[in-house]
Amino acid sequence: MEDEIEKLLNTLTGASALLMSYANGKIEELDANRQRLIKEIGALNAEPVSTQKIEFLSAHLGNWDNIDFEDRRQVADIILSQVHTTGERVSFE
Repeated sequence: MEDEIEKLLNTLTGASALLMSYANGKIEELDANRQRLIKEIGALNAEPVSTQKIEFLSAHLGNWDNIDFEDRRQVADIILSQVHTTGERVSFE
């Protein structure tokens, strides 16, 4: 990914406005990809889930329809690290 960005930057000398626009779009796309990968790597390197949390999750997920709101909230706190919302979409990490 770094090499692709470097190649694009090297071709910009004397580039037309159209080529510059394309290169900027491609660089933004590659940078967004890089940021996503960095975030995923960070999540993989995060602290592993303890045996106690796994047992808690197993017990509560297997009985989801019968547990109270507070237990559901605790399960969500363990499983979800982020919730992103827009006017049109909700996504979870």
